[in-house]
Amino acid sequence: NKHNMYLIMCVYSSKKMADIFAYESSDIDWCEDNYRHSEHVVEYFNTMSNFFFFIISPIMLYLLHPYAKERNLAIHLVWVMMIFVGLFSAYFHMTLSFVGQMLDELSILWVLAVGYMVWFPRKHFPSFIKDRSTFSKLVLLITVVATVSSFVKPTANAYALNCFGLHFLYILAVEMRRCTDQKALRLAKQSMALWVLAISCWLSDRFSCSFWQKMNFCYLHSIWHILIAVTAAHSSTLIAYIDANSEIPYSLPGLQYWPCDKWAVGFPYIVLKTTSKLQKRC
Repeated sequence: NKHNMYLIMCVYSSKKMADIFAYESSDIDWCEDNYRHSEHVVEYFNTMSNFFFFIISPIMLYLLHPYAKERNLAIHLVWVMMIFVGLFSAYFHMTLSFVGQMLDELSILWVLAVGYMVWFPRKHFPSFIKDRSTFSKLVLLITVVATVSSFVKPTANAYALNCFGLHFLYILAVEMRRCTDQKALRLAKQSMALWVLAISCWLSDRFSCSFWQKMNFCYLHSIWHILIAVTAAHSSTLIAYIDANSEIPYSLPGLQYWPCDKWAVGFPYIVLKTTSKLQKRC
């Protein structure tokens, strides 16, 4: 009897494991027609659009290296993990599996958590935390708990994402209110405009699918992928610039754009103008 019970449990566990990896095992299905362009890829354009993460991430790693080298090389983890966001998002849209959904959402959570650890302004730490190391350990603990909880209750990840994301936006807004640097303010406006455009595509694809199907244009979620990758490049550089002015002010950080700084077109990055111990406030 015990042997039979063990076999039943093994078969049940194997079936359960196979179910969560199965194609279309996720509750989410985006507007793009399934299997329209490939019998092996559920949402072709939603999958392929993640390729932009693999282009933008190495560019940002290269452009931000002088700043990261001076400040903390752990900052590179943000854009290294953005590669995994692209990879897991591509896997999710290729399969629409439950595991793909979890990996997609959790990779975003971990990018936010790493950004929180390396960039959250020291002056906004809770009163009981005295240094970044302790703060990082607390954020890591919360992220691990949220990750484990997500496999039991998937909505736990959504709560954690919203908490990290909204709090970061609030702190960024507070910092920008006292900023007088015109380049930084322009970058903030660009970041906000890109984010509004990106989130509009996400919401429209999610909640106005029938309209876009009538228009025979079901690709807004793939456009969201491209826009959010560009938005991340702009907003993370803005956050890094605020951080540089606070943590390494002696380097006189400045903002430039690659490949065309004259017209502020392309990807923003930080230049360090000097190593003299001079203070500059943003």
